[in-house]
Amino acid sequence: MPIYQAVVLAIVQGLTEFLPVSSTAHLVLFPWLAHWNDPGLTFDVALHAGTLVAVLLYFWRMWLDMLAALLRRDADPAAAEKRRLFYSLLLATIPAGVAGLLFEKQAEAEFRTPVVIGVALIAVAVFMWAGEHAGRRDEDLSRVTLLDSVWVGISQALAVIPGVSRSGITMSSGLLRGMNRETAARFSFLLSTPIIAGAVLKKGLEIRHEGLPADMRLPFILGIIVSGLVGYAVIAWLIRYLERRTFRVFIVYRLALGVIVLALGWGGHRG
Repeated sequence: MPIYQAVVLAIVQGLTEFLPVSSTAHLVLFPWLAHWNDPGLTFDVALHAGTLVAVLLYFWRMWLDMLAALLRRDADPAAAEKRRLFYSLLLATIPAGVAGLLFEKQAEAEFRTPVVIGVALIAVAVFMWAGEHAGRRDEDLSRVTLLDSVWVGISQALAVIPGVSRSGITMSSGLLRGMNRETAARFSFLLSTPIIAGAVLKKGLEIRHEGLPADMRLPFILGIIVSGLVGYAVIAWLIRYLERRTFRVFIVYRLALGVIVLALGWGGHRG
């Protein structure tokens, strides 16, 4: 795999994993449009490992606080709040985990078509618009309920479809449940941790027996480093951005990209 392709795809992964624009769609479309070969499972593991490192580094203190609260098991209100957040994240992870196990093969084959991706980009843009125009937005992480978690978790399960965007659909679901934008983003990013970790572990086990080919060692390392650095920067930027701004720019981008993908896919089909 050429080094420049590894760097470009790692940047694409770092940018789109946490922005509400669908990393899967971009990682499918970019090589397709550039006429590059499929980077394969090994490099996919590197990209996801990088973004896992990014989200762990950004939220490491919150995860440590939640784990410490689980070990304490006392009546302290702050510890109880952290335990509730941990259980909420655990509950919200279940639907996506089940969907991943049931539809993994379809997601990696049948679903990866321009029509599916284009329709998903547009449909979730409309869903994000609905979230933007929801009523109250005053709920912070301390007020996220188990029912909120179930709602967000079910919506996350739809991210198995390329073009949906895990971050986009979960943040919008959070808005519809009354979360403010910053809370929706933080909950979405925290929720991404077990999902990305599970994907890295599963795919890593699949390639364990084959080993890492010599020509993939440098691209693999670069994929982790570049996607991790870019992903961390995107998380920090987006949380600050959503303190004052809306999702409007991402909605417009998704609509435009969806139309372009459908047009290219239709043109390619006719050709």
